[in-house]
Amino acid sequence: MTIEVRPATVFDDVATLVGPKNPSSNVCFCLSYRIGSKENVALKGSARADRVRELCHQDPPPGVVAYLDDEPVGWAAVHPRRETSFARNRLIPHIDDLDVWSLWCFRVRPGYRKQGISHALIDGAVAYARERGASAIEGYPVDNGGEKVNPTMAYVGTRALFESAGFVKAADTGSVLDGFPRVLMRLDLGASTTSSKKA
Repeated sequence: MTIEVRPATVFDDVATLVGPKNPSSNVCFCLSYRIGSKENVALKGSARADRVRELCHQDPPPGVVAYLDDEPVGWAAVHPRRETSFARNRLIPHIDDLDVWSLWCFRVRPGYRKQGISHALIDGAVAYARERGASAIEGYPVDNGGEKVNPTMAYVGTRALFESAGFVKAADTGSVLDGFPRVLMRLDLGASTTSSKKA
């Protein structure tokens, strides 16, 4: 099984992975951290889809997509932190002045889970950020200590997932999700190698 991770430039593939089931809904499309909260709340229905379509045509696009035999099976949101709401988030600390990228959301389609797609997504996001010149990349997963995380809250990833890709804990955060603290995990992209461990 070969999983290929590509920049999220195809709107239909992004919509398949993170679009709401109800096209008139004002949720998901992975916009809550990508754009300002005021705009995020205001966007509804087709306007929300149009905004995501616009982001897919920007450089860089809003994330990466994992493909299995050209079928979109997974999504990861990754983008320069300065262009996300993490730039202003009071619960997620800035540990230095590096122009880092943020990796904050994972989605794997039902029927394709537990096949290593999340690991492929994190590796692909890291590779893309490095290719685009990022000095470091960070994520904000839950530190669940191996305990079960509610699937609807698991989109941020787990500390173990990030550690498997070579990230290390850089700081605590003030954020809690599903009863678990979120931690700031950081990977210096100046390093020559990263883990390619798959599960």
